[in-house]
Amino acid sequence: MKLKLDVAEMTEDFFGDAHLLGIVAPVRDYQFCWQLNRQFHFNFRVNIGLEIQLNKKNRNYYFPVYEHKEPQFYRNHYIYKNQHDGEYLLPEFRHLDFLWLIKGDEVPSQLIADIQQGIRGITGVQLVVELTNEKIKHKEHLIF
Repeated sequence: MKLKLDVAEMTEDFFGDAHLLGIVAPVRDYQFCWQLNRQFHFNFRVNIGLEIQLNKKNRNYYFPVYEHKEPQFYRNHYIYKNQHDGEYLLPEFRHLDFLWLIKGDEVPSQLIADIQQGIRGITGVQLVVELTNEKIKHKEHLIF
């Protein structure tokens, strides 16, 4: 008997309490996270255990994930780099450089608006947009 992983159910569970922002900012990932840390007084750090590995065209591609935990809430923030060596974590959003995922406790819409406004104030940021679940075709690439 062969067991099959139910990816649809996994993605539904993973994104059930999540919000995703797409960001165009042609800067290095560590520089972007450093700027976010300064802007929001966060503590984004690369989490090697969450790194996303995709195998395409007989090659492995690695996408770093930066993490910040809010100590006063049950809420985590993750920054994904969307591009590595010509491949994309979410190929349907090739124009985006970074993805900001917020998971956990209910996220007030005002918090999302404040984060978007704060990101727009960072040097080098050209676009910030909230991505709806319906638009994301490769959700499984974001699951760690």
